[in-house]
Amino acid sequence: MPRAKRGFKTRRRHNRIKKWAKGFRGGRSKLWKEVSISVHHAWRHAYVDRRRRKRDFRSLWIIRINAAARALGVSYSRLVSSLKSASIQLDRKILADLAISDPVAFGKVVEAAKAVASA
Repeated sequence: MPRAKRGFKTRRRHNRIKKWAKGFRGGRSKLWKEVSISVHHAWRHAYVDRRRRKRDFRSLWIIRINAAARALGVSYSRLVSSLKSASIQLDRKILADLAISDPVAFGKVVEAAKAVASA
C-alpha cells in the first residue's frame, strides 16, 4: 500500500493563502514560507488599522471643527461644551462636514450654542 503524501490538501491550503499574496514582490508571493509570513503580517496590520482608521477620522473631524470654530472666535472645547449644554446633538462627523461644505450653517450652529451658553 502506498504512503499518503497529503499533496493535494497541502497544495490547496497553500494556494488559498497564496491568493492573498497576489501583488507582493519577489519571493513574498512565490515561496511558501515567505508567503505565509507576509500574508499573516499583512492580516495583522489590516486588523489593527481597521481600528486605527476610526481614531484617525475622529481626530481629523476634531481638527476641522477646531479650525472652523476658531475662525468664528471660539475654541473647540468651548464649542463642544456649549453644544452639550444647548442640547444640540450633532456628532463630530456632521459638524466637520458642515464646517467644510456649509460654513454659514456651521456659523449658525455656533451662534446658537454660544447664545445658550452665555445665557
